[in-house]
This record gives sequence, structure tokens and C-alpha cells, in this order.
Amino acid sequence: MTPSRTSPSPNETSGLSKQQLQDFQNDGYLLVPDALSPNTVSSLLNETHHLLTSFTLDKHPLTKFSTSDRPEDSNGDDYFLSSGDKVRFFFEQDAFDSEGKLTKPKERAINKIGHYLHVLSEPFAALLKPESGHHPGAIARSLGFRDPRCLQSMIICKQPEIGGAVPSHQDSTFLYTDPPSAVGFWYALEDATKENGCLSFLPGSHKRAQISRRFVRNAKGTGTEFVENLGGQYPAGMEESGEEDEGDYVPGEVKAGTLVLIHGNLLHKSEKNTSEKGRIIYTFHVIEGDGAVYDERNWLQPPGEGFTKI
Repeated sequence: MTPSRTSPSPNETSGLSKQQLQDFQNDGYLLVPDALSPNTVSSLLNETHHLLTSFTLDKHPLTKFSTSDRPEDSNGDDYFLSSGDKVRFFFEQDAFDSEGKLTKPKERAINKIGHYLHVLSEPFAALLKPESGHHPGAIARSLGFRDPRCLQSMIICKQPEIGGAVPSHQDSTFLYTDPPSAVGFWYALEDATKENGCLSFLPGSHKRAQISRRFVRNAKGTGTEFVENLGGQYPAGMEESGEEDEGDYVPGEVKAGTLVLIHGNLLHKSEKNTSEKGRIIYTFHVIEGDGAVYDERNWLQPPGEGFTKI
């Protein structure tokens, strides 16, 4: 078994094949090339560039997005905490000088755009519709979801020269349900390479790495913090393997149009982009809406209509 294997595109009606499901179960991630057509990739890139060039700095709080797990660096201003039903722009930490002034054009200084693109941006919202020709709902159901819900979506711009490193982490730490149920759908809109900061995975770590802490709003509701997780550590029906948490991270270099599925317990990371080539991706996360409890302390809270069914 080769952890960096790739798989053909999912069946349009039944989701993943038995072999793809087995690969995902074994490794905790799956690379699916050509999941998006070139036309779809082009449409999503055009929308991304439109968003980056059309937003204004007027009255923008210049909120930075931190990938650090240090409490003092946790994102916690209102612009971030109230972004769950909006499209907002978060800056790279290294896009500012010592006086807090931007050193790059605004469209080359954004770390990510989030977190409601899957509803408010027509090209990105179209990905969740069956008529789009791509079927994340079918994929989610083949993974065992009974009521898959999309709770957040993001464009992540690994900007040339300043795109920050993301330390090893588990998505369910930040998007927690009890029991854990998050799965990431990560789409490359540009080629992701080791030079521009592609993802790296620790294969099989989803079987032995517990969700031991959570990223939540603080007691005052004015910021965020990491706290001990007293709830479920693994998805329903999944037991810790008992193996040692060891092994080498495997780089996931992928071409534009590739879908990467990421188990919520899987340890994964990316390095800083010091190259002159950017790496734009789109990602959304799915949780179980049937039987998994979404806590009111989570930093991201559902909009009035609830999380989006897919």
C-alpha cells in the first residue's frame, strides 16, 4: 500500500468506490485527481480573483489569520467570530511591516476568505448542487454520513513569498462535534507542490491521534482559546488502534482540479511558501447532522437557518 496513492474520480451517483473507501479508511486521506473540470477550476479562480480585487480596505480591521496554536495568537476579534454567515478577508501575518502597514498589494496579502462562500458566492455554492456534475453529497454519504452538513468554506491563498506555514493539526479540533465527525473537502485550484507549500499527511494517524483539545470561544465571548476535550475522541464506531504515533509525513503534491479528502482526526500540515508561485485552494468541511452534537462553545456558530445540507 502506498500512502500517496491517487484514485480516479468518484462515481457520480454512488460516491466513492470500495477501493477508495478502503484507502481513505487506511490512510485518513484520499487524493482524487480531476474531480473538478478545467472549466470549473477556471470559474472558481475567476471568482477568487474578483473577490480579492474588489473588496475594499476602507473600515477593514486588517484582521490577521494565525495558524499558531499559541493562545496569545488565537483569532478572536468580532470580525473573525461573526464571519460564519459572511464572506470576509483575513490577512497573512507577514504581509505587514513593524509599523503595521501592508507591504504587499491587498490581493497579494490575503491569507484566506471565509466562511460562507458555499452559500453567498454563486460559483462556489454551485459545487454543492447535484446538477454541477460534482457530487460531494454522494461522497459524504458513501463515507457513512446520514445527514451531511457543510458548516464552513474557505479560499486559502498560499501567497508567494509570505504564505505562512500551518503546523500539524486535526480539523476536528476546530470544528468539533461529539462524537467527532468532520471531514475536509480540499480542492486545488492551482498546482500544489513542495515548493509552494502543499499539504503533508501522517498516514494512519487518524486511528491513533485523539481529539484531545478543542478551539472554542472564551467564557466572555470576546475571543478564543484551546481547552481540554472532555467529549468523544474518535468518530462513532471507531476505536483507537493502540499503535504508536510515529512515521513520516507524506507530501501531497497535486494538480489543479484534484480533490483531497481529509479525516477530521488526521494529522496534517503545510510548510511556508517561499517561492514566487502562489497556491490557491478551496475547502469546505462536512459534519454529521444526525446524532452528532454541535456545541454552543464552538468558535463557529450556525446561522439562523442552520448549517447547509448537501
